[in-house]
Amino acid sequence: MKRIYFDHAATTALDKDVLEKMQPYFSRHFGNASSLHTFGQEARQALDKSRQEIANILNCDPLEIIFTSGGTESDNLAVKGPTLAAFRDKLISKPLHIITTKIEHPAILKTVKQLEKLFGFEVTYTDVDVNGLVNLSQLESEIKDNTILVSVMYANNEVGTIEPIPEISKIIQKYKGKRQKNGSKLPIYFHTDAVQAGGYLDLDVKKLGVDMLSISGHKFYGPKGTGLLYIKKGTKVEAINTGGGHENGLRAGTENIPGIVGLAVALKNAQESGDEIGKKVSSVRDYLIKNLTKKIDGVILTGHPEIRLPNIASFLIERIEGESMLINLDLKGIAVSTGSACSSGSLEPSHVLKALNYPPEKIHGSLRISLGKENTKEEIDYFLEVFPEIVDKLREISAL
Repeated sequence: MKRIYFDHAATTALDKDVLEKMQPYFSRHFGNASSLHTFGQEARQALDKSRQEIANILNCDPLEIIFTSGGTESDNLAVKGPTLAAFRDKLISKPLHIITTKIEHPAILKTVKQLEKLFGFEVTYTDVDVNGLVNLSQLESEIKDNTILVSVMYANNEVGTIEPIPEISKIIQKYKGKRQKNGSKLPIYFHTDAVQAGGYLDLDVKKLGVDMLSISGHKFYGPKGTGLLYIKKGTKVEAINTGGGHENGLRAGTENIPGIVGLAVALKNAQESGDEIGKKVSSVRDYLIKNLTKKIDGVILTGHPEIRLPNIASFLIERIEGESMLINLDLKGIAVSTGSACSSGSLEPSHVLKALNYPPEKIHGSLRISLGKENTKEEIDYFLEVFPEIVDKLREISAL
């Protein structure tokens, strides 16, 4: 049976050339980068080289890059690190305030909820419109004198909408200036979760205007268990993972040298070929969108129709349940998702689609197709051949 993978927003296969570059550091150059002997220094050289290569891509200082185990850890450090540092330094008498959006990844939402519950932090979950875009004027109105952190994802993992990160940065810079004039010691930092953006969008942190940026390797053909957090110089961050002095004292634990090497190679590959692959993938995506809406009635495209990642097409299929679609497509050899892989085990409607103001009965029919560089229009044709039959069958037996 033909097998087709349409779930690249969940994870991607490791590129062969990435694996080849990683392999020597599993065996021949296996040293601990903190050791002073030759074995350790070989590992240290690979670590430093990888950090420099990534710094070149992000347009930052290598010391501003902290390697982590992935996007979730990076997001946790971005939220907890600066807020706990301010909490520690007692920079303000009232509870600290965080702004984020209702469509963030659970790594952000659950972390700010934890701070809200355990430390009494004040959290504002700003709205998005029906396309998933942040309302800039609303976000600006929500900034207070006790706001320490604004976290807005670069591109959404379920519907693919790309947020106006540079414009949000300009708003925050304006408030930074006001605070400096007023003599306030409380910083206001801007973080973006760029986990889905790494394979296709510009990661120049100076153009984006961010203080922190999260990346995960397995979203762009790199190894699982690898990621990084860019932290702009001057950003005060408290370590949440303590032990040795690794990663500027902000992430204790022996560095995963094979993973870091693979992360650097994969990110470099993605950024160098991103435009070319993006055009190819978006062509396949547009072919899917155009023909699916012709083949089946009651199909709603979610996310912004234009300002979106090239690889994500997210739909609501009316009068049907997403889990049933997923299972039946899997039986035909097609792997898709009903939303984020990190929350698909939940029976609750997608928090992203709820934030876009879709009713629960429509949300339960969500279908996310996330394409990769190897997917073709011929594979879309096969999907379009089998999927209408599945929809017809499920609609006949569906209580919806």
